[in-house]
Amino acid sequence: MSSSISYLGQDQAKSVDEELMGPLGFSVDQLMELAGLSVASSILAEYPPSKSPRILIVAGPGNNGGDGLVAARHLYHFGYKGIQLFYPKQTDKPLYKGLVTQLKSLNIPMPSIEDIQAKPLREQFDVVVDSIFGFGFTGAPRPPFDKIIEMMKPSSNPPPIVAVDAPSGWHVENGDESGDGLRPEMLVSLTAPKLGAKHFQGKHHYIGGRFIPPQIAEKFKLTIPDYPGAAQCVKI
Repeated sequence: MSSSISYLGQDQAKSVDEELMGPLGFSVDQLMELAGLSVASSILAEYPPSKSPRILIVAGPGNNGGDGLVAARHLYHFGYKGIQLFYPKQTDKPLYKGLVTQLKSLNIPMPSIEDIQAKPLREQFDVVVDSIFGFGFTGAPRPPFDKIIEMMKPSSNPPPIVAVDAPSGWHVENGDESGDGLRPEMLVSLTAPKLGAKHFQGKHHYIGGRFIPPQIAEKFKLTIPDYPGAAQCVKI
């Protein structure tokens, strides 16, 4: 992993988002759309639909889950026709309701935890996307996320896990403090890697979220790799 890349602590990451959505005029809708697109683009680069068409998006109730909802839509249009969405804690917020409506229009199945628990994840899916909890989450996962996280752990022999911004259950700065957490094969860091990403040992680490203006990079002393061409993600 490149030592020249900048890493953000939890408070710094929150401050970057506040700057983007405050004085710089971004909306949460815009940032979520760009983040989800970068996640989908990263997945396409490593797990093409010709080899890994069956993808489960596990979406939490917050912005990290919203990134997963956006990624699901883009993945469908990228040619993944075996997408399913596990989104048990839906919200009435218009942004999220709109994203769910878009996915329903694509006839993407939304199984229950009981449906998913019927078989090991590896028998049902080629890739599982962990967009449950973002960098602001603290505490222990609550039902039903605790159950599916257990199915995603190495002891359950899951298919490749793609973590969005931070593996769910990890401390955003210290990594997997329990020693018994997820071991994603891919991590897609959004904006910039969080400190916990230094503990990531999977095969593929991407940065996505190509929207950082120079004044943010200067203020927070961010060193971000150059994105090639029109790419929405870059491997580090």
